[in-house]
Amino acid sequence: MDVTSIFNQFAEKRVLVLGDVMIDAYMRGSVTRVSPEAPVPIVNLTKTEERLGGAANVALNLLALGAQPILCSMVGSGANGSLFRSLMDKRGLTLDGIIQSDERKTTVKTRVIGNNQHLLRIDDEEVTSLTEHQENQVIDRVNQFIGSIDAVILEDYNKGVLTDRVIRAVIEMANKNDVLIAVDPKKDNFFSYENVTLFKPNLKELKEGLNVEFDLATDKISFERAIDVLQEKLNNKISFVTLSEHGVFVQSSSNKSYIPAHIRTISDVSGAGDTVISVATLCLAVGLAPQLIAEIANLSGGLVCEVSGVVPINKAQLMEEMVKIIDA
Repeated sequence: MDVTSIFNQFAEKRVLVLGDVMIDAYMRGSVTRVSPEAPVPIVNLTKTEERLGGAANVALNLLALGAQPILCSMVGSGANGSLFRSLMDKRGLTLDGIIQSDERKTTVKTRVIGNNQHLLRIDDEEVTSLTEHQENQVIDRVNQFIGSIDAVILEDYNKGVLTDRVIRAVIEMANKNDVLIAVDPKKDNFFSYENVTLFKPNLKELKEGLNVEFDLATDKISFERAIDVLQEKLNNKISFVTLSEHGVFVQSSSNKSYIPAHIRTISDVSGAGDTVISVATLCLAVGLAPQLIAEIANLSGGLVCEVSGVVPINKAQLMEEMVKIIDA
């Protein structure tokens, strides 16, 4: 299968992304002096910007790759909720999966950047779990789409949308309809994600979830033992672990592989995990082998780290780099 064929198949896939969404806001400016009021820099503001973040960035990555994403989540009904919907509309994302609630706040992460350095982040958010009524709304909304999609991505940012009940209900729905399920987890509901297709924690999340500690550089035996415990508990088909500067690891029933990181000029790691899960899910949906899935997803994560801020993958750039992997 060549690269063009892979991307042509991406364009045929409909993927539902369910999870915590947010607005990534940026305040950019120059710093020339320190405040006389406190030992902090003064930022002379020159630009403000709002971008879609969290699970919404996963949807943007899918869209950038030519697929058809359906973003499903709950936002507030206030000004930030309206701004979030407006940002979706501008980017060409359907609003059919978005539920507004008077009882929730839309998460906004504001990053203050001076002289191209990240100085401060301000989080305006609510992290309480959905109420039973809100859970029912989300489950019902997913049920409307489940028969017409190829895959589900559960994107957990620990903001309360992915409760244990929602997770288990959606996985059950997906499995009944033969829909692939990929998970980007967080610690709180780590063991709720049973019977999924692909489970993608990073190394920190794996250690926290299993409550284990080891040094990957010197103790791969303990790391691989942790993967075995994970798969025994979750009964997932593929374990895909991102290892930061050590690359990625993938294990399925047939094999396991370590794939080293690509040498990159790292500008910003924000949003790299969103890109990795998006690419991995599409590769899974078109039937690529686990090791090739991991290689392509690893490559994509490195590419977005070269750009400042949370941004989706550049399709043309990924295609160009993928040729080297496919032809190798």
